[in-house]
Amino acid sequence: MLFSVIATAPPRFGLRQRLSLWRTILATALGERLVYRGDFALGTLMRFLPIITQIFLWYAVFDSIGEAEGEDAASIGGFGFREIVAYYLLTMIARAFSSMPGLASGIAKEIREGEIKRYLIQPVDLIGFLLLTRIAHKLAYYAVATLPFALVFYLCRGYFVSGWPSPSIVIAFIGSLVMGFLIGFFLEAAIGMIGFWFLEVSSLLFVYMLFSFFLSGHMFPLSMLPPGIETFVNFLPFKYLAYFPAAVFLGKVPEDELPIEMAIEAAWLAFFIIVCRVAYARGVRRYSGFGG
Repeated sequence: MLFSVIATAPPRFGLRQRLSLWRTILATALGERLVYRGDFALGTLMRFLPIITQIFLWYAVFDSIGEAEGEDAASIGGFGFREIVAYYLLTMIARAFSSMPGLASGIAKEIREGEIKRYLIQPVDLIGFLLLTRIAHKLAYYAVATLPFALVFYLCRGYFVSGWPSPSIVIAFIGSLVMGFLIGFFLEAAIGMIGFWFLEVSSLLFVYMLFSFFLSGHMFPLSMLPPGIETFVNFLPFKYLAYFPAAVFLGKVPEDELPIEMAIEAAWLAFFIIVCRVAYARGVRRYSGFGG
């Protein structure tokens, strides 16, 4: 049976019906995430094990170039040993928000295997549906990880030498996390939309993940890069996925520059929303599905 999918605009819903639809999708996705609660909890807790190795690794690095602690403690890129550990803990939170495992590859797979046609014949927006499922995933993750995070931060409170930041910095930190989540989502979704034009995007996704791991600051603070490279990297959106939220919390971003940086992050978010939406709209126009 030949089935050709013709994308038609979904019927217009009122605000109440639309909110009800979103709530149903969110509740269903959250329930799916919690089906295998034991496995999900174990996988979440195992992510905290690298903290121990990171502490010993950075202690060895600082100790090799000087003293890790004390009055003559060494500093790299404006970070001392204790600040590096605090930075790594904060990037764990930032990456937990911005990482989107399986999003781009999942979109490309649905396009390749024809599963995407269900979103074209039903009044459900693909991007909105995927966004709600990712929100459900993050809610489930933090429902499990909140207590371990609190315990780890309590045990490592001595590494936060600058203390608790001011309320305005905390608000900026939370805002950067939320925008980092959205940038990560729409960036990876836009990569997945390339599946409308190419059958396989795994190689492109591998390159993206490689660059993202280094250029987001997940591996080390971007201020450790040579000045010329650091200036170039700061023009890219990757730093908002990990480095920027941690730098905001630790006071590494001057308060007079913070509003500008937040505005730039918002501009990158708007850019990727537009790119994702345009790529989806144009991809749907050329898409044909075959099968029942």
